[in-house]
Amino acid sequence: MIRRIATLILVASVAAILFYLSRFWFLTLWPRPGLFGSEALRPQGDLVGQWLRGTSAAPFDLVIWALGCFACLSILQKLYDAFTKPSETDPPQD
Repeated sequence: MIRRIATLILVASVAAILFYLSRFWFLTLWPRPGLFGSEALRPQGDLVGQWLRGTSAAPFDLVIWALGCFACLSILQKLYDAFTKPSETDPPQD
């Protein structure tokens, strides 16, 4: 039960981070100077767009964000599978 709650908290945290990196972040949870005073963590989100601004890849920021999310989630799934072993109550996998 504790493991399941910890996993849900981890998944919610990763989802919030990926959402913050996208252009769809609409919450302003910290003041203008940035989180912990860091200007790199601005309250408007859209960090991928900010990182790509001025480059030839800027028009593709949404595609790059989506591919990065897919890669990040795939790596996290592989890590989760590596660190958890199936229990006896799980149905056998074919």
